[in-house]
Amino acid sequence: MTTAHWLYVIGVLVVVLTMIIRRNVIIPCIVFTFLIGWVYLGSFVGGIQALFNASIVAGKDLFSIFMIIGLMVAMLKSLSVTGADRLLVKPLQNSMKTPLVSYLVIIVSTLFISLFFWPTPAVPLIGALLAPATINAGLPPMMAAVAIALAGQGMALGGDIIIQGAPGLTAKAAGIPVEMLTARGGLLTFITGIIAISLAWWMNRNEIKNFQAQKEEAASIAPEVKAVQEETVVLEKEQYAPFLKNLLIVAMIGVVVAMFVFDIKGGDASALLGGVAFLIMVVASLMVKGMEGLDAIGDYLADGLVFAFKVMGPIIPIAGFFFLGNPEAVVGILGEGAPGFLFDVGKMISQVIPPTGFLAGFGMLILGAITGLDGSGFSGLPLVGTLAGAMANGSVNIATSLGAIGQMGAIWCGGGTLVAWCSLVAVAGIVGVSVLDLVRKNFIPVVVGLVVSTIVGVILM
Repeated sequence: MTTAHWLYVIGVLVVVLTMIIRRNVIIPCIVFTFLIGWVYLGSFVGGIQALFNASIVAGKDLFSIFMIIGLMVAMLKSLSVTGADRLLVKPLQNSMKTPLVSYLVIIVSTLFISLFFWPTPAVPLIGALLAPATINAGLPPMMAAVAIALAGQGMALGGDIIIQGAPGLTAKAAGIPVEMLTARGGLLTFITGIIAISLAWWMNRNEIKNFQAQKEEAASIAPEVKAVQEETVVLEKEQYAPFLKNLLIVAMIGVVVAMFVFDIKGGDASALLGGVAFLIMVVASLMVKGMEGLDAIGDYLADGLVFAFKVMGPIIPIAGFFFLGNPEAVVGILGEGAPGFLFDVGKMISQVIPPTGFLAGFGMLILGAITGLDGSGFSGLPLVGTLAGAMANGSVNIATSLGAIGQMGAIWCGGGTLVAWCSLVAVAGIVGVSVLDLVRKNFIPVVVGLVVSTIVGVILM
């Protein structure tokens, strides 16, 4: 362990403490990125350059998320000028009559799409189509974001029982059959998800009641006041609204079908969804604005990207700090030969963990969570898988339980629901809430769920 490693450990602790006291972590991340760069490179100027390089590396990695948020917002803006967005959510408003029903519908929808296509394309689909209806039904925007995150980034991705990307990586590193790890991981992540989803609802029940009361109060204002409010929204060429609404529905169904038929997953699925958003925006702009649409589409796109960067921009320096812990990303920040500080710390911790029992289970959970702090979740799976296989001393059952627990910790943390610099920013961006507040909402339900499922995993050893 070098001085730079200890600085990284201190930096992580300071960031966690800052989040606990409900303050923004940007300044601690900037300061420790600079200090680590200065110490590792042995140059004050190098430390300053590391600050910029860390943000560039983080920006490149996160830009696809920025882009998909911006495109979905821009597309909906191009449709909203005709009132097509109102028509879109009207049927959903009829079915989502209560906050609880809305909460369950958005969870089931997110879980289903995420299992087959991963959460990346599921977030903008669910956020654009269902989140507005759930909010109109009395579910606070933050709880809609919590539902999407717990069902998609947590429950679906933590087990990954359909695509099996996560259990495939873990099982290969552990030297055990992937079907065993898939079954065990699926069970543990299901337990975690049910507990987290239920606890999140119970802990926020008063907030939900207050939000619902506010919605009902707003709905009961005098008709003349409502008329004045509605007049502030000027719609254009409303006759095109039904066509554009149906176009969006058909297009989104086509995206889902194409994902099934052509086996399109992950980033490719996001690219398909983003491309469709571009095309719908073109059709809506030209249909509604005519020749002026050539200029209007630029405004829609600019508004969408401004929204995305406004919501997610502060995450870049935070992600830059945690990318110092990833052995692949750190090369772009500190140069060839730079160590993945977080991974090195994880390996050191693993050397003092016993092979069985609760200490082994919770040690593997914590280790997985530490590897997930880089915001990937998947990058730590080879490490936890290798350690699970090594600690099991030839026992396939023990290796399976340890690997599933480590995988759960890595993905629920960094895949993720507990760090603000992972794909969770997409959830917050689409729904329109603070990503740091979303992390705080998720923290206790997810931690309780992980503790219970880890106990179950240890019992199954």
